[in-house]
Amino acid sequence: MQTYLKVLTVLCLSLLASTSTGQSAETLNITTVTRAPFSMEIDGQAAGFSIDLLGAVADELGLTINYVRKDSFAEMLDAVRNREADGAIANISITAERERMTDFTQPIFDSGIQVMMPASPSSSAAVLSAIFTRQIALSILGALVLLFGGGMLMWFFERRHQEYFNRSATEAGFPAFWWALNLVVNGGFEERVPQSRGGRFFAVMLVVSSLFIVSIFVAQITAALTVSAIQSNIESISDLEGRQVGTIGGSTSASFLDQRGIVPIEFENLEDMFAGFETGALDGVVFDGPILAYYVRNQGQGKAELLERVYRPENYCMAFPTGSNLRENVDQAMLRLREDGRYDELLIKWFGPAYVRR
Repeated sequence: MQTYLKVLTVLCLSLLASTSTGQSAETLNITTVTRAPFSMEIDGQAAGFSIDLLGAVADELGLTINYVRKDSFAEMLDAVRNREADGAIANISITAERERMTDFTQPIFDSGIQVMMPASPSSSAAVLSAIFTRQIALSILGALVLLFGGGMLMWFFERRHQEYFNRSATEAGFPAFWWALNLVVNGGFEERVPQSRGGRFFAVMLVVSSLFIVSIFVAQITAALTVSAIQSNIESISDLEGRQVGTIGGSTSASFLDQRGIVPIEFENLEDMFAGFETGALDGVVFDGPILAYYVRNQGQGKAELLERVYRPENYCMAFPTGSNLRENVDQAMLRLREDGRYDELLIKWFGPAYVRR
């Protein structure tokens, strides 16, 4: 009798274990890549808009998500194409080439390519930075030396002919310089007209040469201001031609620039690209607008600004292996999230109210 009870107990426990296993949530292996604010790690945990959205979908469908973070977009999508993962999510743009090798869900976010550039300085700061260059500083220094030398040479000619210059060499330094400066700027002092032959000849030569010196100096300042205005004037994609432009290699942004005939500096990840921008190695960055906007708000305040125009609007989605049975269920769950307002709550959480109903 005890033997039968033991067998019955074992069978019951096995049945309960089997029932428990059958009711446990299915675990999906989902690949992703770091693209703040869509997918990233905070305190060692997966976070971001796409992560939160898929988490809400998983709750709807009774699924458990295991995230496998890859180093690049290509590795993330290759894992899906090769059926090494059940799906992928981040900021995956829908393209014909990707659609050919994977199945996409309905769009989860409306995006587009934008341009980020260094923040424009104030007009006064821009003028000062353009004027006070090394070349202009050397020109000013050279002019001061010439004025001082010219004044001392005039002292040599005039020291015995008029009282103003009748002083020792050590005492004549500033008066001589002041006389030469007034001669160049104002035409000189009427009461201090040179009296000696050498002084008169030199004064005429100094006035004539000063016309050329002043003209060259003004031309240098004008050229510096013009170049500064041209270099800071980035208002469209066409303005990036011939400049150092950064983007992520293999991205839709890289393809977009290639079609425009612009050869960018391609980076493997956002960290390196933004580091290049911060050090001044890049004149601009062309990439997904929401990611650039997130950088400007959180890391680039006062250092970067985003041009308003959106080039090539794009849609983000989740990718599944071709023929996956999960796509239909995920699409339905996403529709329910849109209908009950949870999707909008996630938009507000990660992007602010302006992104709701864009």
